[in-house]
Amino acid sequence: MSESVTFFILNQKFVDDKDAKPESQQLVYYGLAIGHHLGVIDCFKPALTCPMARYQEWLDAIPDEQARQKLAGIPKYGEIVINSSHVVMLAEGLAAMRGDVDNEILHWRDQLMTMLEMIQNEPAIHLIVRRLND
Repeated sequence: MSESVTFFILNQKFVDDKDAKPESQQLVYYGLAIGHHLGVIDCFKPALTCPMARYQEWLDAIPDEQARQKLAGIPKYGEIVINSSHVVMLAEGLAAMRGDVDNEILHWRDQLMTMLEMIQNEPAIHLIVRRLND
């Protein structure tokens, strides 16, 4: 059995369109912002997956202690949440990443940077990152 790390993005919720008015988009953003308890279904989509061993290499390439520590919560706890309060710290940490890593790790970094930019543009979006057994 191998382990992997998957970044799931929550950037939409399901609302029954046949009865929904245009104002319901505000309900979706409100639901994203406050969490659950609205009778709206979360739509988590896998956005990035990498093997746990390679994820550890990725962590080792991040010189910034805060960013590395946040992302190290996955091997330690099995799950972390990334929201708008983490965007600047993670983006700065990832930008300072060592340049001697391979292209796959750089590609994962770039994908995460794109997701952080999405959160910056719409703070209600967040990521759930989980350690999974395949």
